Amino acid sequence: MQIGIEFVPDKPIDKIIKWTKLAEKAGFDNVWITDHYNNRNVWATLAALALKTDKIMMGPGVTNPYHINPALIASAAVTINELSNGRALIGIGAGDKVTLNALGIKWEKPVSAVVEAIEYIRTLTDGSSYKKDGRVFSVKKAKLACVKKEPILDKDGKPVLEDGKKVKRGPKIPIYAGAQGPMMLRNTAEVADGILINASHKKDFEIAIRKIEEGAKKAGRTLNDIDISAYTAFSIGETRKDALKGDTKIVVAFIVAGSPDLVLKRHSLDMDECNRVRELLQQGNFKDLPDAVTDEMIDAFAVVGDAHQCIERIQSLEEVGVTQFIVGSPIGPDKAKAIEQVGKKIIPHFKD
Repeated sequence: MQIGIEFVPDKPIDKIIKWTKLAEKAGFDNVWITDHYNNRNVWATLAALALKTDKIMMGPGVTNPYHINPALIASAAVTINELSNGRALIGIGAGDKVTLNALGIKWEKPVSAVVEAIEYIRTLTDGSSYKKDGRVFSVKKAKLACVKKEPILDKDGKPVLEDGKKVKRGPKIPIYAGAQGPMMLRNTAEVADGILINASHKKDFEIAIRKIEEGAKKAGRTLNDIDISAYTAFSIGETRKDALKGDTKIVVAFIVAGSPDLVLKRHSLDMDECNRVRELLQQGNFKDLPDAVTDEMIDAFAVVGDAHQCIERIQSLEEVGVTQFIVGSPIGPDKAKAIEQVGKKIIPHFKD
């Protein structure tokens, strides 16, 4: 089980650097930086992290191919990979339709956009030329001049040959798809190295993993070829009551409000209570919102509690097939203390 962490660059870069260095020291494998245009730029943030860390892998969690072209994503990722000495990751999803439309960007054919973008980015980061007339991207010819291709070695350390010639490619940069719906899960499972799923409960993953397996089989792959990642809402404290301090209930409220009724019913949530949360958010009534968020909502859409309670929840996800657990916002009432607590009490449990 890999353990990752998410940071939102809505705070000064020096704080993001401080928290990431703490996460690296604590033993986290990956750091994911969210990409919203109204926050600090994700690639500039990653560049700063690349220069200030030594081991932790890093990438956008997630960017999208609408507000930044896949060729530019590939170029940025290759740059981060160079700065970090091979520690780059790429997370790419369809983005937020409402936000993109507000910016005057058309949100069309999201599944095709993500699948084509993954193929486009992988080809460029491998150091090859990309040319395709796709459903979303029509590319006459694209190639990155900065990628140095090296011979691919087999398990014995010998160069792989094709037609008597050495097969060469650029450094491998894993590409993750941010996926939620059944069609996105199935289709990205055919091409992605990993899939980032915004969910915190095993019920959601039992359904999602079946869709991933369908797509993997279609492409001649297995679930072992895909890093299935739980991108969770998370908060740890000395007690559950302590973990619920801060923004945890607000985060859960937004998840409840944005979830389809089908998902709410899957978790047997009271629809009147869920609609109350939606109404309060629409009114901008954050004063009464925390009291409207029930324990059942928290358990359905977040991992919250002391170390023992969090470990139990992570284990339940591991049992259904999750291979990476991502500690997402709010992380804890005090981020630095929460990062250290995860490092001391949770990571050793899964690494040992």
